[in-house]
Amino acid sequence: GGSGSGGGGGGGGSPCGAMESPSDGEAGSEGPLLARHTSVSTQRPRILLLGPHRSGKSSIQRVVFQKMSPHETLFLESTEALSIKFIANNPYVQFEVWDFPCNLNLSEGVVFEDQTLSADLIFGNATALVYVLDAQDEVSQDALVNLRNIVNIARSINPNMHFEVFIHKVDGDLFLSEDHKLDCQRDIQEQVELELEDAADTDITLSFYLTSIYDHSIFEAFSKVVHKLIPQLPAMENLLNFLIANCEVEKAFLFDVVSKIYVATDHNPVDIQSYELCSDMIDVVVDVSCIYGLKKPVGPSGPGARPDHDLEDDLSGDEAAIGQETGGATGDDDGNRSMGGYDGEQEGGASSEDDYRNPDTDDTDLDGLDGAGLSDDPKLEEVAFDRESASLIRLNNNMILYLRQVASYLALVCIVRTPNYEKQGLIDYNVECFRKSLAKLFCKPEDGDDTTGASPE
Repeated sequence: GGSGSGGGGGGGGSPCGAMESPSDGEAGSEGPLLARHTSVSTQRPRILLLGPHRSGKSSIQRVVFQKMSPHETLFLESTEALSIKFIANNPYVQFEVWDFPCNLNLSEGVVFEDQTLSADLIFGNATALVYVLDAQDEVSQDALVNLRNIVNIARSINPNMHFEVFIHKVDGDLFLSEDHKLDCQRDIQEQVELELEDAADTDITLSFYLTSIYDHSIFEAFSKVVHKLIPQLPAMENLLNFLIANCEVEKAFLFDVVSKIYVATDHNPVDIQSYELCSDMIDVVVDVSCIYGLKKPVGPSGPGARPDHDLEDDLSGDEAAIGQETGGATGDDDGNRSMGGYDGEQEGGASSEDDYRNPDTDDTDLDGLDGAGLSDDPKLEEVAFDRESASLIRLNNNMILYLRQVASYLALVCIVRTPNYEKQGLIDYNVECFRKSLAKLFCKPEDGDDTTGASPE
């Protein structure tokens, strides 16, 4: 089609990388945050990464959340100590990733910095446990026994924990066809389930995923894991269902722009090709905005002057750039359907994407959220990625990719048939309703706050 591919190898394409911070892990106000912890939080949801030696745990974390190129992971050293990262790319979905070294006896606790973490502390607040197995090596009996022991300990402490198995490194000459991948998954799944038959708690459900850092499979798999950390996920999916029904959209994803994980989607099955296309669109618009999305400096010492540092540093601390596309908002109200029982009229209809602005929603109060995002940093004025940023890509198969930011570092990406996009005003209006409803879903307004706005009933 006409979209191109900005991400290529799965993780190194986006310049909007998460920021490594020397802080204590609390979310700041300067955009996406990935901080190394010096203290352990008992409040945030967490994902535990475990697995045998050289199975690829750290590579997954670096590629997905730190935008490391997959090829650079070949030079990573083995994990020697527990690493805890706080992921706060957007104000709605924030969690921790705990990367464990191999061969740990978790029942005796784990040393982190200057403290010993007990098994109760490790598993008590964990939402998901991801066990990574190397598909290119024979699964050893030690790895299976270790998995069984970890599952038994985790279940005894936290019965509600989700268990995920990543069958990793399904790439290269060993897996040239889908049949080879499926055969590998079936063999490993049988071994794991056989080992867990003797577990103390027989009611154990494991989810298996085929993953590789060289394609989008690792991002899709981690998306499904992150879904289990979001209590509001059913409501988010319901909002997306309203949106696609009223706008006649084929598929809608709610993407974390930094990691390219989709935090929600509609009820339609996820087609991997559609996901890859939408994911690559994010790379394209961010890359283009890196080149064209900055204001010209007014002088070497003026307010628009830029110091000698990489543009990528700006985008890792500010709202990442999404290109603007001008286009007439038709606002045709004959037979239009809109979310919340409204007709297709746009109040104060915009003549172009650049002018499209709803003053009722621009100042949505997100201060109550414990997270990064809506920064008052002056550098934001230099970047073209704001709450009204949007992009449109027309493909040669009569489909349109539609992107619009709905929150800080959170973008709605839709696949729309060209005939259904004729009522552009209706789609823009309903997306604005979706954005307001999403903000109200995660915010608890103070008494007297005016948060009126159309939302699906």
